[in-house]
Amino acid sequence: MGDANASSDTRHKGAVVAVVDSSAEPQTRRDPSLDWEAHLAPYAARSATSRGRRFPEPKPAARTEFQRDRDRIIHSTAFRRLEYKTQVFVNHEGDLFRTRLTHSLEVAQIARSVARNLCLNEDLVEAISLAHDLGHTPFGHAGQDALNACMREHGGFEHNLQSLAVVDELEEHYGAFDGLNLCFETREGILKHCSRENAARLGELGERFLHGRQPSLEAQIANLADEVAYNNHDLDDGLRSGLLELDQLDELEIWRVHHRATLAAFPQITGRRMIHETIRRMINALVVDLIDATAARIDACGPVSIDDVRNAPLLVKHGPEIAAQALELKRFLFRNLYRHYRVMRMASKAGRIIESLFNAFAADKRLLPSPYQAEDPAQQPRRIAHYIAGMTDRYAMKEYRRLFVVDET
Repeated sequence: MGDANASSDTRHKGAVVAVVDSSAEPQTRRDPSLDWEAHLAPYAARSATSRGRRFPEPKPAARTEFQRDRDRIIHSTAFRRLEYKTQVFVNHEGDLFRTRLTHSLEVAQIARSVARNLCLNEDLVEAISLAHDLGHTPFGHAGQDALNACMREHGGFEHNLQSLAVVDELEEHYGAFDGLNLCFETREGILKHCSRENAARLGELGERFLHGRQPSLEAQIANLADEVAYNNHDLDDGLRSGLLELDQLDELEIWRVHHRATLAAFPQITGRRMIHETIRRMINALVVDLIDATAARIDACGPVSIDDVRNAPLLVKHGPEIAAQALELKRFLFRNLYRHYRVMRMASKAGRIIESLFNAFAADKRLLPSPYQAEDPAQQPRRIAHYIAGMTDRYAMKEYRRLFVVDET
């Protein structure tokens, strides 16, 4: 990302600084949450004050609660599948394009940098970042749109809710419970959007959507880090693929500013090195602005607890100038990359694959693996959605060939 940490005020002034007693006896074992969370701001999320897990468990011996969440996510089957799920370009189109997995890692890196500079909980923000796309369909947003259309009469499909379903029930790793049994704060951060209808069914987790409250600052950071990552890295992949040309970028203020700075610093730079250096500077500027603008809002609001954060307006935002530049970039990508005819062709194919799979399984549940065959017909559409959403790009294409191509088995 660059040197965002060095560009900001070392630590946000709301932090509580831990005092180390040098005369104390050295310890070979310690409570991992004591020194790590002692320096956090008073309004940061802490393991000690977590609202807990759905199923009670003993306290972890060598980790904080949020570190345990992060580790469970990394070891999950759904996380491994992200390597073969589309960001913009279908997995087989090139070895260097982003996937949902590399995107999630990039989000986590950006989010941790922001959290560190604001004295917030890095482990929680990392867990949320790594889990935020676990419920994404194959073929990216085209797959989600197609599956949502198929599920229109059955409650619809939304990848944030699907991510929650993955960590709450679909992962099968533990003898005592379904899912990963993550902390409330991690699950809250995963649930980025939610309709009032769905929120009403989620109990405590859905309350903020019904009452206009905010999630933790860590969840807010993961949300913005997601936007910073995909806007800039989709730009990089668009240039790498040839779908975007350099001269198109002259209309973007954020590109012009940092491209000029790159050429001023390195007059001989060209090609991929120039592109990477410019985008690196763009990301750094966005991250530094996010840190500074958020710190200013926190100071103005004056929260002293996480409840104050939940009752405040949204605090994690860019400043007006950078927000305008980021929005301009987002709109540029929508017009010129996401609506490029080559991307649209693949999206059209993806939609047909998802729709065909859904209709075939709905017509005859015996085509599904036995765990996805529901005894109650009313539950069958959601079982099908779970099965399809869990597919990678290449598995979905393979299933399609198995069902509709004569010589495939």
